[in-house]
Amino acid sequence: MSGQDVAVHAPLARGTLSSGARELLKWIALLSMTGDHVAKVVFGGYVPVVSEFGRIAFPLFALVMACNLAQPGADLGKSIRRLSAWGLVAQPLHMLAFGYWLPLNILLTFGLAAAAVHALTNNRQLLLLVAGGLLPFFVDYQWAGVALVVLGWIAFRHRAWWLLAFGFGGLCWVNGNGWALLAIPLVLALARVPWAVPRSRWAFYLYYVGHLAVLAAYAQWLR
Repeated sequence: MSGQDVAVHAPLARGTLSSGARELLKWIALLSMTGDHVAKVVFGGYVPVVSEFGRIAFPLFALVMACNLAQPGADLGKSIRRLSAWGLVAQPLHMLAFGYWLPLNILLTFGLAAAAVHALTNNRQLLLLVAGGLLPFFVDYQWAGVALVVLGWIAFRHRAWWLLAFGFGGLCWVNGNGWALLAIPLVLALARVPWAVPRSRWAFYLYYVGHLAVLAAYAQWLR
């Protein structure tokens, strides 16, 4: 392995992704998700390449979140509250855009995943049963989505990367295809972004709610 290869994979060897990588991956995921949602609402469900590219959105979000939760001093309680609050705000718009209440939007999926991580960290078995065993039935990507975040969190904390095979396997099963696997080489390629990407904590939530509002307005106009 060359020196450059070692440098690229060093952040994963240390059990983390650079701050710049996390921010860049998050925006790539947002772009991927937006294309997928536009394909569903505006073009009847499928647009070649765009829809396939959309399958990398969730695993990118999940791995970035898992890495963030694995950072020393991560405030799990704040993550749970923030994701839950924004997820509840987004849900009516999600319903108007896509025409259904269930499954609930991915912010609530990630809220449950953060709660499951909190339960594991604090040995709260009842909370783990509820957040990881019962409530995923109601959210997008269900148990596979929550599991990918939780397994990613364990992987980043303990460098047990083999666990991600189970997470991605479940996700591909839910999707009915293997396009989500394209997220893996993308994460490896950007694991050590050498430049600072400005952090935009609130912009992500505002964008998510805003793009759903636009899609909801379009869907209601068509009807």
